[in-house]
Amino acid sequence: MPQRSIALAAVLALTGGARAATDADLAAIRAQIDDMKKTYEQRIAALEKKLAQAEAQVEQVGNRAGESPAVRPAAGQSAFNPEISVILDGKYAATSRSPETYRLRGFVPSGGEIGPPGRSFSLGETELAISANVDHLFRGNVRFSVADEGGESHIETEEASVETLALPAGLKLKGGRFLSGIGYLNQQHPHGWDFVDAPLAYKAFWGSRLSQDGLQLKWVAPTALFFEVGGELARGGGFPGSERDRNGAGLGALFAHLGGDVGESHAWQAGVSYVRTHARERSWDDIDSSGLATANSFTGRSVTWGADFVWKWSPYGNSTRQNFKFQAEFFQRREDGSLSYDDSAGSNRVGEASDRFRSRQTGWYAQGVWQFMPLWRVGYRYDALDSGTLRLGLVDAGTLSAADFPSLAQYRPRRDSLMVDWSPSEFSRLRLQFARDDSRGPGETDKQFFLQYIMSLGAHGAHAF
Repeated sequence: MPQRSIALAAVLALTGGARAATDADLAAIRAQIDDMKKTYEQRIAALEKKLAQAEAQVEQVGNRAGESPAVRPAAGQSAFNPEISVILDGKYAATSRSPETYRLRGFVPSGGEIGPPGRSFSLGETELAISANVDHLFRGNVRFSVADEGGESHIETEEASVETLALPAGLKLKGGRFLSGIGYLNQQHPHGWDFVDAPLAYKAFWGSRLSQDGLQLKWVAPTALFFEVGGELARGGGFPGSERDRNGAGLGALFAHLGGDVGESHAWQAGVSYVRTHARERSWDDIDSSGLATANSFTGRSVTWGADFVWKWSPYGNSTRQNFKFQAEFFQRREDGSLSYDDSAGSNRVGEASDRFRSRQTGWYAQGVWQFMPLWRVGYRYDALDSGTLRLGLVDAGTLSAADFPSLAQYRPRRDSLMVDWSPSEFSRLRLQFARDDSRGPGETDKQFFLQYIMSLGAHGAHAF
């Protein structure tokens, strides 16, 4: 702007008095222009000097505080102001069979919350999450869940972990309690699910989710396609393992995920997983033919393989108006060990007995969710399980028979679920779901109707792919 003003003044001076101008007048004008240029250059130089001095002072303050300017937290990222969020979850349930008598036929009870929500109105899983960067090397995360069981509220620590922020070569280490990286749905919290409850495969194989106390190491490859490999060593105290009083790790897990984009409107991800643990006297109660309870337990090796696949579509990557997501997962579990039976108080057998045991069980689900217009989605999920054949007495003549374990009788549970939900914003969702559940056993179909609300308060990070 100063140069343009100078030029304009010079032009006006020349044009306004062109006829009367002399060589002396022109020389005077040129001298004034030179003086103005020098003045502006001096002022700019002075300002640049002040800026350099101010930057030097800031750097000195940072060095005295023991940190470099490159790692100082930005405004709004103070370690004394962590991200805090609360998820409110409530339900209304109407079922044709009592949720209190629910048992998954053909599969060992996991001890987890696998049954449908209680009838009438109830609180779901209220979630409190707190997370923040501890410093430039670590990030902490803790998540509590508050659930209502039998009219009493119970608080559980779902996650309490610390993860690294500055490991080289795409590595990340996490320690504490965390959701395992196996599968696709396992790392998601209930408020992120597309249906009211977990798939039958997750209920049968993981008790809804596999949570670990241990260490997890991930590596993300520096490639155009997303490629992630991870491993976990954990205590393995929960299902499908059991509590143990031993040093070292009781469970090991491996997983890998690969994904990418296809054009501008499609994205995909596929994964495989492996979990190996050892159960020692993993116990559950059964009901014999006379209606009396028997105590059973399994000791041996448990190995589970899994595969998952997800495909997403949104026109030109814009998912706000329309989008579609297809996801499917498959699990296969092999267990080999000994099965014990204790019917000391029963009528079929007196005392205890055990026998060699081996099983192979499978389960899978597939679902599609379509957002057909802004705010509205509709979805369908199909669940299928196969309990396999109970194989006893593989070496010698068996001392036990399949009739001694009625809950493990061969069966293929099935379930169909249909839902529609409305999300007026990213912080709220109302969902209506109907399910026809045939997982209890032959002739025990349960027709389920659910109405759910999910509300998010406070800062909440974006969900994974």
